[in-house]
Amino acid sequence: MPVRVILDTDIGTDVDDWIALALVLSSSELTLEGVTCVYADVAIRARMVLKLMQLRGYTGGAPVMEGVRDPLLKLDPLFWMGHEGKGLLEPEDSALEPAPEHAVDYIVRTVMANPGQIHLVCIGPLTNAALAFLREPKLAENLAHLTIMGGVLRSTADPLMPIAEHNIRCDPEAAHVVFSSGAPITLVPLDVTTRVKITTDDVKRLRERGTPYHQAIAQQIDVWLEQMAQWFGQKRDYTHMHDPLAVATLIQPDLVTLTPVNLTVELAGTHSRAATLMRAPSEKLPVNVHAALDVDVDRFESLLMERLLR
Repeated sequence: MPVRVILDTDIGTDVDDWIALALVLSSSELTLEGVTCVYADVAIRARMVLKLMQLRGYTGGAPVMEGVRDPLLKLDPLFWMGHEGKGLLEPEDSALEPAPEHAVDYIVRTVMANPGQIHLVCIGPLTNAALAFLREPKLAENLAHLTIMGGVLRSTADPLMPIAEHNIRCDPEAAHVVFSSGAPITLVPLDVTTRVKITTDDVKRLRERGTPYHQAIAQQIDVWLEQMAQWFGQKRDYTHMHDPLAVATLIQPDLVTLTPVNLTVELAGTHSRAATLMRAPSEKLPVNVHAALDVDVDRFESLLMERLLR
């Protein structure tokens, strides 16, 4: 049977959220129950989701909801690039209205009404998820599974791997709540997501499909590549597929190799706030996460393009 998915996303900055949603919409192995938006301007994020669904011709009925704008304790300033929606949203898209229910209420209500059936996939900061766990103490035991794109465990030899990853860094306290919830968690960290890519050659193939939907995906990748060029001083011919890899593990779980670990989030530290610390499990440090530490790159990239070109 298809996996019933709630997708919790900060769609709009890095294009990988876009492509993760497109992968869900193109995969019969998954049933989209709802999309919840998190962090900063959630109204724009919700309109972007609705626009992509509209372009796709999606008629599945999954609601799209706005969630929490600010970090849990409001200790860190919001990170907002400002290019969100560029090249996609038109003035008339202001009529695209999300469902009135709050994202946190929806997550709690849907999971509790369907015990053991709902798979929550978090591909943004974990604020919505954290508040859901805090609101309903029995949520963790009723959730079928939680897959998170986030964190960096520094399991590779790459000396330039960052100390903290964006989704955790935006709300470390929320991440702490989620990892301490007792829910069954699969973590897909930068250690593997920085190994998978979509390239400008792939963008060309998408554009050649000729539909408004495929054109929009290609254009959003172009917008993101231009944004990164401003950061790095030169334009790359690829971008990493962080969030789509997390979604793909629901379609083909053996794309990644999972390792049971004890994971904690550093909440203080002058230089290490939001770092995700992986330790070997023990009696005092029980397993709370199964972390993806290896990935079949070629098989994932083939799967991704096959689904995106549909």
